Amino acid sequence: MNLKGWEIPLILLIVLLLFGGKKLPEMARGLGRSLRIFKSETQAMKDDAPSTTPVEATPEPQAIQPPAAKPAAPPADPAGPVNP
Repeated sequence: MNLKGWEIPLILLIVLLLFGGKKLPEMARGLGRSLRIFKSETQAMKDDAPSTTPVEATPEPQAIQPPAAKPAAPPADPAGPVNP
């Protein structure tokens, strides 16, 4: 947006006519307060955010252990079951 030299005073005159001379300083003061609060809140958020995760907080990976082997069944008797 290219504003020429004469356009800026024209815009200021229109704003002055719309809001009046008493309202403009109040509006500028309110805008300054809002920006100051916004800046302090964003700085507080940056300060509260952890920059890195501490090493102590990360859990150690556990070794994966294979499931326990089942005991082998006794070999089958080729003669079959014995009945007396």
